Amino acid sequence: MHLLRSSLKNSNKSKNILIVLDGVGGIPNKYKTELEFAKTPNLNKLIKKSETGCHIPIKEGITPGSGSAHLALFGYDPLDFNIGRGVLEALGLDIDIGPKDLAIRGNFASVKKENKKLIVTDRRAGRIKTDENNRIIKKLSQNIQTIGKYKVFFKSGLEHRFVCKISCPTKVSKDECDIQDTDPQVIGYSPLDPINLNKKSLKTSIVVRKLLDKIRVVLNNEKNANFALLRGFSTYPSIPTFDTLYKIRSASVTTYPMYKGIGRLVGMEPLSLKANNLQGQIEAIKANINNYDFFYLHIKKTDSFGEDGNFKNKVKEIEKFDKFLPQLLEFNFNVIAITGDHSTPSRMKSHSWHPVPVLIRSDNSFSGLSKRFTESECLSGSLGIFEAKHLLTYIFAHAGNLDKFGA
Repeated sequence: MHLLRSSLKNSNKSKNILIVLDGVGGIPNKYKTELEFAKTPNLNKLIKKSETGCHIPIKEGITPGSGSAHLALFGYDPLDFNIGRGVLEALGLDIDIGPKDLAIRGNFASVKKENKKLIVTDRRAGRIKTDENNRIIKKLSQNIQTIGKYKVFFKSGLEHRFVCKISCPTKVSKDECDIQDTDPQVIGYSPLDPINLNKKSLKTSIVVRKLLDKIRVVLNNEKNANFALLRGFSTYPSIPTFDTLYKIRSASVTTYPMYKGIGRLVGMEPLSLKANNLQGQIEAIKANINNYDFFYLHIKKTDSFGEDGNFKNKVKEIEKFDKFLPQLLEFNFNVIAITGDHSTPSRMKSHSWHPVPVLIRSDNSFSGLSKRFTESECLSGSLGIFEAKHLLTYIFAHAGNLDKFGA
């Protein structure tokens, strides 16, 4: 699909923005979803001038990870470009990843022993503070530097997140990264073994197993972060970038490393923020409005509170965004698209497969069918339900950036 879109992309200049409220979709908690419960006067006003629908991130009934869901929003078929989260987190933290490197996304976690087995009691170690993360990473770095011929490097992310890079003696293939994540995804279960999922990944899975044994020893006396869950084993992939495909200048405006990383992977320039919040993101767009054609603005906390099962705070985050929306509208983008990468219903405390609401405002929008930016209202829009990989095509079409196909 991206090749067809690339062949039709013309040189007409436009300013477009894709706003991703991470995990914004939900399902009714008693009687309303978070979007239905939130007071959103600015979104209500905007949606009456917008075209609406809902997207499916991957395929019907398939629950997506954040990386694959974002690649779909950026116009890549996530089934063709299945990229591990480790490399995305690493790129977001400005870690150099070469052909001999295995990148791993880590969560500090809390575990306890029951009947001689480790049981996960908190997958995020209580969302420890980033300063505490830095202290623990320093401790790991001092105690774990090599595993045989393999060099080990740790770097802190935000809160409970971190990245581990294992530098190998020879080039690492995608098949050699095919290792089972150790995160069981729910509490009350043992961490999973990093088993190899094919013959080629056996050697690297043994190294990861030894790494986890060392991490367990080093963190044994920590109060909360006494273990680590590893996932997203990956190396640097080959992927066509926005500037190559569409000849446009694109920028990412993010506060979390993973989303900065996935933007960088597809050729988006990460903008520097004076403040790591939505106001800081808006100021960064204002300072760079003439330097780029396409902006990707990511808002994380809607997803975080959904995963925590915190309906009330997820509603507050939606309402907070609504208050900032008029500032974004002042930039007079040719196209403004608002959606989520996936749904994270607080009732489920996890990502889900449910359709995600979409709003597209332009001078060419088929508007007036939806009254609020909610799941049920967007389902009544003219876009209907479509796969997320087609969203970028809609954005370019609304901006007048695609020529006719065929004679």
